[in-house]
Amino acid sequence: MPRLAAPVVLLVASLFTLYIIWGSTYLVIRLGVESWPPMMMAGLRFLIAGIILFSFLKLRGHPMPGRRAMLNAAIVGVLLLAIGNGLVTLAEHQHVPSGLAAVMVATVPLFALCFSQLFGIATRWIEWLGIAVGLSGIVLLNSGGHLSGNPWGAMMILLAAVSWAFGSVWGSRIELPKGAMAAAIEMLAAGVVLLVVSGISGEKLQALPDLQGILALGFLIIFGSIIAINAYMYLIRNVSPAVATSYAYVNPVVAVLLGTSFANETLSTREWLALAIIIFAVVLVTLGKYLFPAKPRIKSLS
Repeated sequence: MPRLAAPVVLLVASLFTLYIIWGSTYLVIRLGVESWPPMMMAGLRFLIAGIILFSFLKLRGHPMPGRRAMLNAAIVGVLLLAIGNGLVTLAEHQHVPSGLAAVMVATVPLFALCFSQLFGIATRWIEWLGIAVGLSGIVLLNSGGHLSGNPWGAMMILLAAVSWAFGSVWGSRIELPKGAMAAAIEMLAAGVVLLVVSGISGEKLQALPDLQGILALGFLIIFGSIIAINAYMYLIRNVSPAVATSYAYVNPVVAVLLGTSFANETLSTREWLALAIIIFAVVLVTLGKYLFPAKPRIKSLS
């Protein structure tokens, strides 16, 4: 019995980690950028997390990966973390509500499905339906309320979702370092790029970050990066992709609830409807092949 209980506990703990922690990072980012310049905070988050994880792996005797694998991981890190997460952080600094940011990022599986076509991955009708439904939700979300008055913020988050989706699809088709070393290199590369961009753009601390800002950065480093990424890697190795990526339609709900409860964020009726439409679309894309399995083909004997 104990041999069976441990995997179940790890599975539940990993899912809970992704659902709650990654869903809460949008609110934590919103709180953090009140005292940190956005690119600087994102850069420090990933650089420090990468250093901690890399050092831990080396102390455990993890071998260094080859040059090609390291370069691929660095590029994936730039696409996912530097561009993807960096633009979300910048958008929230420009007063895009954290809940709406999470809703827009939930479109990643929709864009990933489109990019999959570039690599010859077959797409079923239910998945194309999901894309169509999701795009209608994006249009509705941007046609009124907070995002209609902040087109640059909406554009940045949409570009972040596209970059994350492309990086995810491309990253699944190339050689990467084994285990957690891939995440460590991705975070190191993203952290360096973000801090360089922060310096070039002239970001400066006007004052020392307050306690809220320091706690927010610490939460993003420890929970949002190191713990959550390793939980995601555990799920990828032990459960189906549909279960592992189910965070994509749970995170927006968590983010919206936290934002409206603790950050005085408000959503209009139109935005609540758009949230429901986008989540439904992601469910179609992610779980469509399980909800509507293809009919088996019977070969002719003639």
